[in-house]
Amino acid sequence: MSPRTPVPRPKPSGAALPDEIFAGFAGAPMQARNAPGPLTEERARAVLATVPDPEIPSVMLPDLGVIRGVEVTGDAVTVRMSPTYTGCPATDLMQMMIREQLTATGFASVTVDLVLSPPWSSDDITAEGRRKMAAAGIAPPAHRATDKRHLTGTLPDVACPHCGSADTVMTSAFGATACKALWRCNACQEPFDYFKCI
Repeated sequence: MSPRTPVPRPKPSGAALPDEIFAGFAGAPMQARNAPGPLTEERARAVLATVPDPEIPSVMLPDLGVIRGVEVTGDAVTVRMSPTYTGCPATDLMQMMIREQLTATGFASVTVDLVLSPPWSSDDITAEGRRKMAAAGIAPPAHRATDKRHLTGTLPDVACPHCGSADTVMTSAFGATACKALWRCNACQEPFDYFKCI
């Protein structure tokens, strides 16, 4: 009988996240994290630019528009962050990843404050964030969050992120996560997630 392959045990709560989770998402995040130099706001922001959205790893948190402010005093840094929506399950992980990365950079004290007002909106996603979403096969929000036509049952005009066709149809109001809907392109027949206007 051949020996069983050991099953890797999960890391206990609070354990450091492995570097491979972050490697490759933003060019060279380890370089930004480990580069020598003073602990400044600019450096803290450079590190934050390597922290991915746990649900869309190709989009960094600043691109998502959730970083509201950064303040550095000596070796202490305070990051103000807004959740994408109340109850988003990724919020705690975002906070943990920010603390992990900034602590690894050399900051002795890292505080992540949640900002609930003004609330985050899909309008806060940057142009680069929208480009990265489309490149990952996710259609970015088609309209502004103030557009309430969906409340009357009117669907947005969503272009397929794969072929660009506007001949698309929603197949489910919920996709991989609550903030997305599942759509299909009638031109290329590919399914795709659409990030809702929030």
